[in-house]
Amino acid sequence: MALVAGVVFFIVRAGLALIPGFSSRHPTKKWGAIAALVAATLYLALSGAEVATQRSYVMTAVVLVGVLADRAALTLRTLAVAAFAVLLLTPESVAHPSFQMSFAATLALVAAYQGGLPWAGGRPDTSLGAKVALWGGREVAALLFASVVAGFATTPYAAFHFHRVAPYGVIANLLAMPVVSVLVMPAGLIALIAMPFGLDGPLWRLMGFGIDWMIAVASWVASLPGAVGRVTAFGVGALIVMTAGMIVLCLMRTRVRYAGVAIFLAGCAMAFFTTRPDVLISAGGDVVAVRTAGGKLSVLKFGGSTFTINDWLGGDADLRTSADKALSDGFACDENGCTARLADNTIVAVSRTAAAISEDCRAASLVITARDASPGCEATIIDRNLLRARGAQDLQRVGERWQIVSARPMGTDRPWARATAEETPSTPRRSTARDAAPRDATPRAEDLEADD
Repeated sequence: MALVAGVVFFIVRAGLALIPGFSSRHPTKKWGAIAALVAATLYLALSGAEVATQRSYVMTAVVLVGVLADRAALTLRTLAVAAFAVLLLTPESVAHPSFQMSFAATLALVAAYQGGLPWAGGRPDTSLGAKVALWGGREVAALLFASVVAGFATTPYAAFHFHRVAPYGVIANLLAMPVVSVLVMPAGLIALIAMPFGLDGPLWRLMGFGIDWMIAVASWVASLPGAVGRVTAFGVGALIVMTAGMIVLCLMRTRVRYAGVAIFLAGCAMAFFTTRPDVLISAGGDVVAVRTAGGKLSVLKFGGSTFTINDWLGGDADLRTSADKALSDGFACDENGCTARLADNTIVAVSRTAAAISEDCRAASLVITARDASPGCEATIIDRNLLRARGAQDLQRVGERWQIVSARPMGTDRPWARATAEETPSTPRRSTARDAAPRDATPRAEDLEADD
């Protein structure tokens, strides 16, 4: 957005300056700002108006309006105006990673540059050669600085939403962004202008060279050891604390801002010490994961998509994928179902038949079934009714009981996911079930289909 608006602003202003009669009577800078605002608006419409683009458009528009009013506008107030505008249009975007990462990066960059950079200007009495050298050094340092600041600001949100961090992002940006700014985007813009005249072919090929360079850089960085760091999923509380620390650090003007570092580190500690679930159950009950003695999740899948498995493994900082055939090694199965043991030897049973439910209720501590469970089970049971009403389940063993977190908790009024009368959930029942030896047969696909 900034590049498109900046290029149009420069071209229009420079073009009008070549007309002495016009430029001597009219403010060419303001005419350039008007043209840039029109171009930015068209770019917003063509790009699909995602949250990050909306934020960039509002900030760019405020800056250009500031040019029209002879006021400097690239400040934290501009960011605040952009935030209010985006939330006014799409208030639900506040929970979207695009909103969070875009505004976090911009907040950190504006705050960092407002704090002053000692190398940002050169002495006026230096020679031309020294100025050129200093300019090149400043540009490289500025790009490196921006990459570090933006990468640091967006890391908490990338870790929260995607369970991964990119430790070599600075290297990739340093190698790719100059080519994007100098070659890819200018070639694309000039190609659009040249397209009606049939002169755009060489420009698209030039743009392609830049894109090939970007792909090569991305592939090389991705191949480096530890290029993708996995992060265990953590709660929204830790993210809020880290966000509060960043806000204090960026917005405060006095030494109080350094308290933001301590707040941010406290949020990191909360994320680091987040407890991991012992059992995960999909909304349909067709995917079950149990944390066995080795500390990793063993996953049992009865049809369905592999997306859930990959999502769980990613949230557990596990490098395995759904294609790993050893994922289900922690389960022992027969024709009636499967069992697995937690690290403390607690039995978790997945019952596939009515006969297995009755048996597992006596032997296991937790019974999971895609059928309707009859009352009187001694174990904690997750059945079809509960899954329909409450969605996916996250369970953790705390002492002799199960702590259950549902995707749709009891008392949460969500009209679009409200359970019907016939889908009233079963009440989980607690017990001190006896342990039993796990089954040792291999399940057959036809035996593992849930009866409806």
